[in-house]
Amino acid sequence: MNVHSTETGTPGGLDRILRTGPFHLALRAAIEARGLALHRVRHRLAQRGIHVGVTSLSYWQQGARRPRRAESLRAVRALEDVLGLPDGSLLRLLAPADDGGRERPASRSYQSLFERPDVLRELLAELDSPLDGGLHTLDHWERVRIGARRELLTRSSQQAVRAHRDGIDRCLAIHYGDTGCAPERVRVRAGENCRVGRVRWSEGAPVVVTELLFDTRLRSGETYVFGYAFEDGTGGVSHEYVRGFRFGGGPYVLQVGFDAEELPVRCHSFARTSAGARPSGAQELTLSGASRTVHLVRHSAGPGILGIGWEWA
Repeated sequence: MNVHSTETGTPGGLDRILRTGPFHLALRAAIEARGLALHRVRHRLAQRGIHVGVTSLSYWQQGARRPRRAESLRAVRALEDVLGLPDGSLLRLLAPADDGGRERPASRSYQSLFERPDVLRELLAELDSPLDGGLHTLDHWERVRIGARRELLTRSSQQAVRAHRDGIDRCLAIHYGDTGCAPERVRVRAGENCRVGRVRWSEGAPVVVTELLFDTRLRSGETYVFGYAFEDGTGGVSHEYVRGFRFGGGPYVLQVGFDAEELPVRCHSFARTSAGARPSGAQELTLSGASRTVHLVRHSAGPGILGIGWEWA
């Protein structure tokens, strides 16, 4: 999905986000509006004597990092020229927040997003893979099915990503089951444009980590679309589904569907800053009678946790 058309819609939308921010969304929208890949932005900056790596540009437009040093702020001034923006329009959005000089963090550690970060750390070490695999998400659709025993049956994802370094040919997917989940019985199913690579799980913890191998090797700035699913059905009664985001990203859609014979009495969406934090921003969701589903839509997800919870009679 085109981030510009989703996030801003029109040039007028770009004007709006340049007024309101935040910086990373304004930068991303401006780059999309110009139709430039990040390596082309880097090249045009280099022509002006400004040298910034594609990775740094990618992190800036994700919200994973903010330009702070003098040379970085000089690059932001040059970006305004490269992208045809009014003078100061991006720099203004980097002004410190009025909260004692502190700024809200632009990212979350994976330790804060998962209830068993120790297990996840061990599994990642076995795969010799960091969570930041050189990709950031542009668009993510996720569907969850809850079964007749009120258990999490399946969760499937369709993602569009962009590489921010050369040579990317895979990504990691992580599944956290409900209490009682048997990770050795969870199955990973590859969808379009990918294959299942190595799969790791830990006895006694409801965690499964898998590699998804792409059909091509991406260069920096290239985009890719792929799909996959986890088939579970091994855990106990499910009460919520959550998705953690380390960095600010693109649009996210989550849809949860229920069995016709076992419908919840109430559903709501919510957010958390970390795995152990109290939910905030709860909104009631109406169950669709025809499809027996509820959903949430966020035009810019993360950093943090988004989810849907439900109550049984």
